Amino acid sequence: MEQQEKELELAVSQKETVDVNNGGVMEWTKEEELKMRWKLDRRIVPLSFLFYMLCFVDRTNIGNARISGMAEDLNLSGYRFNIALTVFYISYILVEIPSNMLLKIIGGRYYIPTLVFLFGTISVATAFVQNYAGLIACRFFLGLVEGGVAPAIVYYMSIFYRRTELAFRVTMFITGASMAGAFGGLLATALTLIPRWGASSAPLHTWRNIFFFEGLVTMLVASLGVCFLPDSPSTARFLSDRHRTIASRRIADEYKEESDESGKGVRARHVKKAVMSVSTNLSALMFFFLSVNLSSISLFLPTILRALGYSAVQAQLRSVAPYVSACVVSIFVSWCSDRFRRRGVFIASATLLGTAGYGVLIGTDTGQNAAKYAAVFVAAMGVFAAGPASVSWGVNNAAGASVRSVTSAYIISLGNCGSVVATWTYLPESAPRYTLGHALNLGALACAFLLAVSAVAYYRWENKKRDRGERDHRLTGLTDQQQKDLGSSHPEFRYIP
Repeated sequence: MEQQEKELELAVSQKETVDVNNGGVMEWTKEEELKMRWKLDRRIVPLSFLFYMLCFVDRTNIGNARISGMAEDLNLSGYRFNIALTVFYISYILVEIPSNMLLKIIGGRYYIPTLVFLFGTISVATAFVQNYAGLIACRFFLGLVEGGVAPAIVYYMSIFYRRTELAFRVTMFITGASMAGAFGGLLATALTLIPRWGASSAPLHTWRNIFFFEGLVTMLVASLGVCFLPDSPSTARFLSDRHRTIASRRIADEYKEESDESGKGVRARHVKKAVMSVSTNLSALMFFFLSVNLSSISLFLPTILRALGYSAVQAQLRSVAPYVSACVVSIFVSWCSDRFRRRGVFIASATLLGTAGYGVLIGTDTGQNAAKYAAVFVAAMGVFAAGPASVSWGVNNAAGASVRSVTSAYIISLGNCGSVVATWTYLPESAPRYTLGHALNLGALACAFLLAVSAVAYYRWENKKRDRGERDHRLTGLTDQQQKDLGSSHPEFRYIP
């Protein structure tokens, strides 16, 4: 809100002019746009945050459940826990692109809340599993449903916000992951203390309470989406007619596309343009390496803290503060990224911060718990700041609603292959130091740093060529519609470095 007020003071008298489809011109003031955007923010950002926080709670609560009795009850010896984690990400990855193609047709207002309700239902079902096979089945179906959530929200936001507004808002909803870590640890501790209850044939207790109650809350919250989320800028009923037009036209001008593509399907050319794009693949590879870190922390932080000698309850409680710190830092970094209209320099800086944290974890000896715990803070702050920015960077540099829907899914899909790697970074035989896991995470961050630097260099090089008119030949002989279909290849499109 403070940022919006400053923008208003600086630019209230300025006007934005955009050509409309019929050749006319529409003008609006910065004040009008800020009011319209604030109305969108109040509906979209809080619900997106809440949905993704619950998504992450239901995904990672298995780590809390593991140290609360599930490992003993379901005989999760050896690598069985790691296998259960891997199964989730296999289905999670496979469904992401098809899910976003379906979202493009159905619309976010109904599709996203449906996914949320379904993964809440599966979490409740997990509370009743009696053997390892049942756990594997629940994890597979959980991945099948949750796989569509993150790319759906990223694409959904991109149809409402300008490129220079997107990073902050994507980070705001993805901070749900770090808050889920904090909130999940506290909630798991409380839920495990509930006395045994339920039917004598299938009593609920300790770790089972975690899955049951967290899933139940998720199912109840899902209904809010249908009530409050808009389908598209042009159909947002809480906006005036003029505000709806402004909301549609500013995005159309931003991405050089039609003002409203909602409900239109994704064609093969859209998929090809997305997956063959240099910018998309740079962001996808970056997110792959960052996902190794994001998932490692989310899944194994309770285990890492337990290895420092803390009890199960102490480990749960001590996992809260690193996540809260990571949330604050990631919001600040994303705000700066939007403020200065730069992505790469902030991602690179965040990866260096995370690298320092893992370096300390590797370099300190067993028994130096204070130093190791402090290093967890540093690593988490760097990782959670860089992850959301890499996703929004890729979507920023894709043009065309259909292309962006594939782009967001492709980046997160390829990126989450890193989550599969993460499930095997912290193995039982590496306890208590987990040197191999820390080293793999450090190496992944180093790769993400190099990719961020390379991406900045490429975008600046390409933008300079377009400034000099060296890409103008792409417009020769094309109709107006064909020029719009160029998307990010259009000579007037500029990459955000």
